[in-house]
Amino acid sequence: MKLKNILLLTTISSTMLFSCSKLEEEFDDSLSAVEEESIDPQSILQGAYNALNTPFQDQSRFWAAQEHTSDAALGPTRGGDWDDNGVWRVLHNHKWNADHAFLRDTYRELLQAQYFATNVLQLNSSSAQQKAEARFLRALAMYCTLDGWDQVPFREGDNFNDVTLLPETKKGAECADFLVSELDKAIPDLPSSPIVKGNKDAARALKMKILINKGAYANRQTPTFDNADMAKVISLADEIINSGKYQLQENYFENFAPNNSTISKEIIYALENTPGVRGGNVRSRWFAQLHYNQNPSGWNGFATLSDFYDKFDAADKRREQSYPGITSVGGVKVGFLVGQQYDQNGNALKDRTGAPLSFTREVKLTETGTNLEVTGIRVIKYPIDYVSGDQSNNEYVIFRYADVLLMKAEALLRSGNEPAARAIVNDIRAKRGVAAFGTLNVDNLLDERGRELYWEGWRRNDLIRFGKFLQPWQEKPTDDPKYLLFAIPNEQLAVNPNLTQNPGY
Repeated sequence: MKLKNILLLTTISSTMLFSCSKLEEEFDDSLSAVEEESIDPQSILQGAYNALNTPFQDQSRFWAAQEHTSDAALGPTRGGDWDDNGVWRVLHNHKWNADHAFLRDTYRELLQAQYFATNVLQLNSSSAQQKAEARFLRALAMYCTLDGWDQVPFREGDNFNDVTLLPETKKGAECADFLVSELDKAIPDLPSSPIVKGNKDAARALKMKILINKGAYANRQTPTFDNADMAKVISLADEIINSGKYQLQENYFENFAPNNSTISKEIIYALENTPGVRGGNVRSRWFAQLHYNQNPSGWNGFATLSDFYDKFDAADKRREQSYPGITSVGGVKVGFLVGQQYDQNGNALKDRTGAPLSFTREVKLTETGTNLEVTGIRVIKYPIDYVSGDQSNNEYVIFRYADVLLMKAEALLRSGNEPAARAIVNDIRAKRGVAAFGTLNVDNLLDERGRELYWEGWRRNDLIRFGKFLQPWQEKPTDDPKYLLFAIPNEQLAVNPNLTQNPGY
């Protein structure tokens, strides 16, 4: 393989890379045919890691696709602020189409990450571990594309080297089975650590995520759960549990703090954010919510819904608390911010009109009143990094131990073992300071996943699997089943005849 394929990625978008075109012929004369011996596989592998930063960490990409489309988040238009031609509103009330800018960019950027990873797999000079890491990264990017759009353009071998050929399209449960087989190939050669690299437990956690959702990918309106798949989920969870490497964190928010890679015992895989070295936009996890007059001065946008907030008991440690070294510096607590806000000295803050800066339970998709700056309960899941500034030091969490435990509990429950499932969930609830469940069912398990994993980018995924995504909720009316999938972006359809628009669009 020549370097030209790698150079093509930085020269043109994956819209073209995954489509049928004459681009390779056009670039043959202008790109030097540097032989593979001159290529450093590790630099290409690092490019694959870096390619995940924007689709995962940017507030408008995969996170928005998973959270703003759910009952847990919305981005209100606040007068002239946060309108952005309605892109936020249509996510929450399920009115998007095939030209939605953020969904279009997310699809393209996930394909770019997939392409970088495949480059590593195509290199003969890549080591077994490098190929295993690349296989994991490719499976993660492909899984997110499958979860959102169901159609995953795929190139490998001769089809990868010749971009004049159409890519294959992988779909549904067959795509899920392919990704499971890919992870099975990767696990033996993956390292056991660190958490910011593809590792064995990260691959196991991703495999669990695929298996527990496979029935939804076969039929999103009526998901089914195969006992054999549930048994595999339980077995994979036991491998992670029995390693002895992980435990539920005493302070829940340490999992997301600026030094989380050092202090958290829950993180299984995270995207690296090291100031001055590499990283993404994890700061958006507080900037997008904080008011202009808070410290730091935020963008005053996103909020959660009061119905979601009310799922938490008052004693729940995940709901709101001061955080050492954060609240004392900026006055900002972590968790859900509702009511009057204060600075680090205990002084009551005001909004820009001079009214009390008191976040309200009430919020609308379109705010027009005199209190539009303060409507909506704000969410600060990641404690603020006041030291590093814009390049924050919080690793961005993808998989953590609590999710593994909850997936095991779900697999046990769906297999008919309610007592064992309930014991796991009650262990988590005890750690978070709330009373045990007397019984466990799919409804209170979904709520518990919401409480434990809120704003971590899994809510839409959970709501679909539990059959609740089409139900009405605050600021979203009854729904059309077509919204169980995102529309294939028109720009992709225009260049790839192997893609077909999803039903209803």
